[in-house]
Amino acid sequence: MSSRSPSASAGNSEPVAVNKWVMAVTVMLGAFMAVMDISVVNVAMPHMMGNFSQDLSSITWVATAYSIAEIIMVTMTGWWSALLGRKRLYLWSFGLFTVGSMLCGSATTFHQMLFYRVIQGIGGGALIPVSQAMMRENFPEDEQGMAMAVFGMGVVLAPAIGPVIGGWLTDNYGWPWIFYINIPVSITGMYLVGIFVNDPSYLRRGVKRVDWLGIIFLSMSLTSMQIVLERGQEENWFDSRMIIIGTAICVLSVVSLIVWELKASEPIVNFRILRNLPMALGSGMGLVFGIGLFGTTFILPQFTQELLGYSAFQAGMVLMPRALMIFFFMLIVGRLYRHFDARILVVLGTAVMCWSYYDLARLSLNAGFWNMVPTLLVMGVGMPFMFVTLSTISLSTIRRSEITDASGMYTLARRVGGNIGYAVAATLVAREQQIHHVYLASHVNPFNPAYKTFLREASAVLERSGLDPLTASHAGHALTNALVTRHATMMAYNDTSWFFGMLFLCTVPFALMLPSRADIQARLGK
Repeated sequence: MSSRSPSASAGNSEPVAVNKWVMAVTVMLGAFMAVMDISVVNVAMPHMMGNFSQDLSSITWVATAYSIAEIIMVTMTGWWSALLGRKRLYLWSFGLFTVGSMLCGSATTFHQMLFYRVIQGIGGGALIPVSQAMMRENFPEDEQGMAMAVFGMGVVLAPAIGPVIGGWLTDNYGWPWIFYINIPVSITGMYLVGIFVNDPSYLRRGVKRVDWLGIIFLSMSLTSMQIVLERGQEENWFDSRMIIIGTAICVLSVVSLIVWELKASEPIVNFRILRNLPMALGSGMGLVFGIGLFGTTFILPQFTQELLGYSAFQAGMVLMPRALMIFFFMLIVGRLYRHFDARILVVLGTAVMCWSYYDLARLSLNAGFWNMVPTLLVMGVGMPFMFVTLSTISLSTIRRSEITDASGMYTLARRVGGNIGYAVAATLVAREQQIHHVYLASHVNPFNPAYKTFLREASAVLERSGLDPLTASHAGHALTNALVTRHATMMAYNDTSWFFGMLFLCTVPFALMLPSRADIQARLGK
């Protein structure tokens, strides 16, 4: 890909450098908007429930519809790039995302909203991997870390600040503006892409035949997987016939997809690139990174709203310290990648992440915003060490003609990880809350002196408030149960943080298997 504008002269290096960075910001806009729309709707769902007269179970399909459409398109990006040309695909996708955003903001019925979110998801899906591929190609080898740092500033910051922007817009202007705000940014991005981006000559062009069976297997596998992950906890997982059937469909379609695509001459999904060890390791660890990033983005606002009484905007603001540190350390890690072994950077990032989750696992009901700030700052330091390094090294030895396929596969791993993160966090909190509630309740009995003292004092306070003795006694028991539930829920959030920390710790052996800089240069024939 050329970073030179039409007016740049062949002998002038300065315009090339300027245009390179303009192009970087340009393609980052698309990735940022597509990723942010995954999380920005979460804080607006209670308002949508009232507008569309839907319950919580139904309104979550606003997020699910977008995720299903987006993740299918992410996986097919390489194929669509060959069919349409990558620049044209990016512009059409950006345009479709913009139209979908306009329609979502104007939706008057629930079914309209679901249909428009599918349109928006189809448009947003290709923006992420294509942006990464463009960034990867446009920067020389010694600046690849910085390229992935700029890219990461979009795709990692977006889910962190999405709830903040969504909460502020919803509280002040109404939920439609979480979609309308996309329009000027998207139009600007499309204009800049039209000027500064061109397709390189080595990209695969044209498709001789359409792999319809591959498309069917892909759609079935990703749709069933998304439904199972979204509805699993609500349906009590495998106690539900729907979840059992959905899981069976997912497993069978995934196996069929892999077998079929490995035989296809022009596959929808190029699984062959996973034979590349850095790509396979980076994608696997990227999946874990997605679980941690999106899982934490889910549980922290839930914790602050459910147990600390924060508003939607305040809950979103809790994630701002992490977002700020991610912003600053993305660029720092991008420079460090040029001087340090990738394995050192990843292991360092993993250690910092484990430390932050250890701190999160020690929070209590007395925690306030400033109690969480140091932990979130530490987490914001660790994430760039993992994301920038993994994004760079995963694509380091991929052939240039397959870079779009590889970017799609890496993005898919991180997105699937994000979906798993939401499901794991919701399930762990619900299950651990039940376990801790049973344990704590077993100590609440007439033979416990502390309980007897608490109940007597609580009843006395309630009686002084005007309740008769019998009602005060019942209210005292209800108050006890509420306190037990709150403490059990707090312990469940702590257990969930422990799980995420241990999950990151398990990636250390795989980090040590990543190739060194000398190995990468040897693979590239240098």
